[in-house]
Amino acid sequence: MRDLGAGMRYLGRGQQWVLTHGRWFGFGLLPALITLVLYAAALTALGFWADDIATWATPFADDWGTTGRALTRGVFAVMLWLGVLMLAVVTFAAVALLIGDPFYEKLSEQVEESEGGLPAGMVEESLLRGLWTSLCDSLYVLFRTLLFTVPLFFLGFVPFIGQTVVPVVGICVSGFFLTLELASVGLQRRGVPVRERLAMLRQRKALALGFGAPLVLAFLVPLLAVPLMPGAVAGATLLVRDLVGAPPAPGPAMGGPAPYGGPPPAYGTPQYGRPGAPR
Repeated sequence: MRDLGAGMRYLGRGQQWVLTHGRWFGFGLLPALITLVLYAAALTALGFWADDIATWATPFADDWGTTGRALTRGVFAVMLWLGVLMLAVVTFAAVALLIGDPFYEKLSEQVEESEGGLPAGMVEESLLRGLWTSLCDSLYVLFRTLLFTVPLFFLGFVPFIGQTVVPVVGICVSGFFLTLELASVGLQRRGVPVRERLAMLRQRKALALGFGAPLVLAFLVPLLAVPLMPGAVAGATLLVRDLVGAPPAPGPAMGGPAPYGGPPPAYGTPQYGRPGAPR
């Protein structure tokens, strides 16, 4: 429970950080806005074509009665749209980070500077190399996400469970992988490979869920993802510093309590971003 609350606090502190640094808030809005327009267009197109896709995917219902056929295909179309929506929520951060990689990298660096400085032995990459690495990492995360979301999609057709348990599990899964995507900015800077990022967050699942699940719910609100994205990157940077055990900034941050609310990380020594850290 302590880690769960810490994750929520990092999310709130990230939003607070960008609101008190207005220049960086505006700096991070444009990539999120472009991503939102692209996703809105794709989801709108899916809404128009959902019935045709449902008809194509359920040929076994062609000989059913009118009511049964319409109900089955209607449920399929709705579940398809909701499944794609949840996938869009998870991948929104990845696409926005790819589009705005230089923007969010600079924003994250500013957060680290304000919290005690950039990590020693920071990994430097060219812009193109960094984009390629981010793309490969995002595809890996997408693959791992689909391993959960595809079965959950079909479980959504199970009576009662599909309308109660499955949505909650879906939000938790989406929240975990959304945290993984956002934390990649700070962890890539420390040279942590994507598989090790996943292992680190698995050891702090409550921390990842406390940060990511509320953000998933917020991202479901139309247009809210755009203003929340800069603060999400800032909050994930704070979370990464907790995850790798970075020393806090001298004194309480922004007039609040000591900023690092989670327990010391159990993952690996020496710490990433320090001299002699593993690569």
